[in-house]
Amino acid sequence: MKKQTISVIGLGKLGLNMAMCIAYRGYRVIGVDNNKKLIKMLNNNNNPLSEPGLDEIMEKASDNFEATTDIEYAVHNADIIFIFVGTPSTEDGGFSSHFVEQAATEIALNLKDINKYKLIVNRSTVMPGVTDGVVKRIIEEYSGKIVGEDIGLCFNPEFMALGSAIHNFLHPDVIAIGESDSNSGQQLSDFYKNVCENDPAIVRTSLTNAEWSKISLNVFLTVKMSFANTIAEVCERIDGGDVDKISDILGHDPRIGRKFLSGAIGYGGPCFPRDTKAFTTFTKNNNCKSELSIAAEKVNDRQSKRVLGSIKNIVGELGGKTIAVLGLTYKPDTDIVDPSDQLNIVKFLLSENAIIKACDPMGIKNARKILGDSNIKYTKSAIECLKGTDLCLLATPWEEFKKLRPKDFTENMKAPIVFDCWRIQKNLSFDSEVDYYGVGIQY
Repeated sequence: MKKQTISVIGLGKLGLNMAMCIAYRGYRVIGVDNNKKLIKMLNNNNNPLSEPGLDEIMEKASDNFEATTDIEYAVHNADIIFIFVGTPSTEDGGFSSHFVEQAATEIALNLKDINKYKLIVNRSTVMPGVTDGVVKRIIEEYSGKIVGEDIGLCFNPEFMALGSAIHNFLHPDVIAIGESDSNSGQQLSDFYKNVCENDPAIVRTSLTNAEWSKISLNVFLTVKMSFANTIAEVCERIDGGDVDKISDILGHDPRIGRKFLSGAIGYGGPCFPRDTKAFTTFTKNNNCKSELSIAAEKVNDRQSKRVLGSIKNIVGELGGKTIAVLGLTYKPDTDIVDPSDQLNIVKFLLSENAIIKACDPMGIKNARKILGDSNIKYTKSAIECLKGTDLCLLATPWEEFKKLRPKDFTENMKAPIVFDCWRIQKNLSFDSEVDYYGVGIQY
């Protein structure tokens, strides 16, 4: 049976990964974006992203993928049309659906003279009610067709994380499908059964339930991380306190699980902070109180200052001290630094007149745009970063930093003092020559 043609409108950090994964699985994929430079790069098989595994996927998918700025061409030739555009945060903490509405309008106008049934799937994170209340209206108004009869409509939230986006798409834990009608939901369900390399749970529901599930999932994780960070803070103040031991005990309970219970610094990245704010906004707009999401934000907001306070307690006044910061991105395997507690901590250190040496495998370019070069030296290697420093801040748990050995600190640092936000070098606590401190460990 001939596979369907898929169009993906929006080739950003997640949209491109999704498009390439679908092409890799043997579908013809038309990617659409208004960035002409990006389109040219993609049609020349050049990867614009720093996503692990994407180079290999692109190489294998190249014969099935084409990029264009021509949305008319993409709509006319597709069986399923995914909308995967940005939804910037608004002043009240919600999401702007402007680009989603724009894409829906262009799709609908190009459907007007087509009699073939097509399925439109919104993957952009929107406030609950947007797909059913706004996107559906736009599609029907500008296409002259009836959703559920002439055309299908779904909301399909993405649960892809940068750094593992390809694995997340091809091996999802769950696929949520918000459907305008049963035929639309069945068509999208059948598509995923073919494209996924595992056998994920598929939950079909209303459009609004699916939208709400996306925000709710991320906020549950921010609450869990903030809870773990609170445990870590207490562990630092009790005899023998060790957040890893507490988290291991809790994590063995199947009702809880170990993931996101590390107890470290605050959460960051493009999803967690803004989804938490959107959750609070939406509950407020529905005359409910979201005390948990508000608490998660408050706990998260003070983590970077808490780390700064711990560092000052260890080394005293920071003015003139040279500090090695290993890690600037909000997590490993991505180049995103903003928002991140790593960046916040560096800003605080600079405000205390510390001199910074910084190293990150992927994040230096983006960090430099924000931090500049004043009182900061960016290095290519961790060893170079450590040389002549008064303290090392292990801020992001990159694999490269996990491989450092005690002698790397003792032989290169002016004073081998290590403050480890993720306890990736916990073995240093047994080395008498290294003065080791870790978040969530009593010291």
